[in-house]
Amino acid sequence: MVEVTVTPQSSLADRPVQIRVRGLSPSQLVTLRAWLKDEQGECFQSRAFFRADEAGEVDPGLHAALGGSYSGVWPMGLFWFLQPDTLFRRLVKRDVAGSPFRVRLEVFDGLSMGTDPREQPLGSCEAERWYVGPGVQRVPIREGRVRGALFLPP
Repeated sequence: MVEVTVTPQSSLADRPVQIRVRGLSPSQLVTLRAWLKDEQGECFQSRAFFRADEAGEVDPGLHAALGGSYSGVWPMGLFWFLQPDTLFRRLVKRDVAGSPFRVRLEVFDGLSMGTDPREQPLGSCEAERWYVGPGVQRVPIREGRVRGALFLPP
C-alpha cells in the first residue's frame, strides 16, 4: 500500500513541510502532483517526476525531481510551483483568517500528465496551509486613501 504524508498536516503557509511517499517499489518511476481550488473555484496544480530510492520511498527534500513543473531538489517545490489551469490567473487568498488552502497531494504510477480523468492515484493526502495563526486579530485600516489590514498577535 502506497502512503503519502505531509508533516505537519496543518501549518502556516510560510512554514516548510515534509512530504514523503512510502510503499513504492525500489526505483519505481512516479508522478507526485499537488493541486488546490482557490476561493473562486479555479484549479492550480504542479507535478514532479521522481524515481523511488532502494527503500521504495520518495522525499522531495532529499530526492531530485526528474522533471515536471520543476527539476532538482526543492523540498517545497510542489507548493511553490503551483500554476493555474486557466492562463493569467493568480493564486490569491482573500479570506486569510477564515479558512486555509487545502492542498491535495497525489502520487501516480509512471509519468502522469493528468489528462485522463479515469486515472486513479496510488495514494493521496491533504495539507492545510493557513495564512493567519490562531488568535491573530485582523483590523481593517481605512484612513484617507490608505487601505490595508493590521494583524495583531494574541
